Amino acid sequence: MDIKSEFINFIRPMIKNENIRQMDKYIQHGNTSCFEHCVAVAYISFYIAKKMHISCDYNSMIRGALLHDYFLYDWHEKDTRPKLHGFRHARTALENASRDFDLTPIEIDIIEKHMFPLNLKLPKYRESYIVNIADKISSSYETIYKIPCFSI
Repeated sequence: MDIKSEFINFIRPMIKNENIRQMDKYIQHGNTSCFEHCVAVAYISFYIAKKMHISCDYNSMIRGALLHDYFLYDWHEKDTRPKLHGFRHARTALENASRDFDLTPIEIDIIEKHMFPLNLKLPKYRESYIVNIADKISSSYETIYKIPCFSI
């Protein structure tokens, strides 16, 4: 099985979840929704780990990546967004994800620390570092090209 098919098998149950689908209502970067961005980050993370033969908890890594921007508001709206979104949205995403899902310690670490080095807490797990890198790749691509980095 190729990497994309294997990845889709991992995410299929989660992307049907109504709570996760609501991220599609909010733009993240360029014309890419939070949902599309999180799927792209999950795929890039999975791809990196597979191609580099990194042993990790793929399920927790993918779930953490899918929930890393689960903040559920439009950060582009100046009147409604919290101040210092870049510094605070990881905490909001973690609060929302903890409310709606049972999270593993790896998933908590991924969500809480995905903005390193902007947030100063170092990631604890290899899965967190991989998602952190994948997030930077995806957000850079989406900001520059104004299109999703990956689609299912």
